[in-house]
Amino acid sequence: MPPPTCLIFDLDGTLVDSIPDLAACINRVLATRGLPPLSPAQVTGMVGDGAAVLLRRVFGFYKMLPDDDAIKNFLTDYTAHTADESVPYPGAIATLQQLHAAGFIMGVCTNKPEAPARQLLQQLGIAHLFAAISGGDSFAVRKPDPGHLLGAIAATGGTPRRAVMIGDHANDMQAAWSAGVPGIFVQWGYGGAEMAAGAIAEASRFEEIPGLVEILFSHGPNH
Repeated sequence: MPPPTCLIFDLDGTLVDSIPDLAACINRVLATRGLPPLSPAQVTGMVGDGAAVLLRRVFGFYKMLPDDDAIKNFLTDYTAHTADESVPYPGAIATLQQLHAAGFIMGVCTNKPEAPARQLLQQLGIAHLFAAISGGDSFAVRKPDPGHLLGAIAATGGTPRRAVMIGDHANDMQAAWSAGVPGIFVQWGYGGAEMAAGAIAEASRFEEIPGLVEILFSHGPNH
């Protein structure tokens, strides 16, 4: 029998809609500096590359650079409010439970720092479904560098030849392509259709993921 298939999920925009809490924390940081708030839609276009880049984009909107304490203030606030309003996408929990019960190895590979990523998944009650949770600060590199994805796969005990990357951003698909791992692009996330480049398949609903994975591996581990 081949080893179990390893499914690596992005977090924000793939498993969880975290924009409400991200936007709220960003706006509290902005308020303390006398800056007007950003809308959730504006914040959505800025996420995907980790906290430091997010804050640079936020302050860049006002043609400013983040001050020395901005990232620290944001992370402290966000760690305390990771799951106030963030929710898993429709069908996510049931599908993850189904995949876990079927024996799939699952992990998370996110550019969000590992600590708030773990806290978010724990507060949502789904952290136990993942063999490993890898954040943007877990390794020396992060997505789109393939080393981040390969490190996340290794952390689960899986192998790249039996792995799939599932995400909503170009970073996810680029990391998958560069690592030689098939990527499934999810259409419900924060990335536009143009970010699906390099994906081997696309899902319009979470419930479609098991079937897509089955098709990918229906002819054996070589893909």
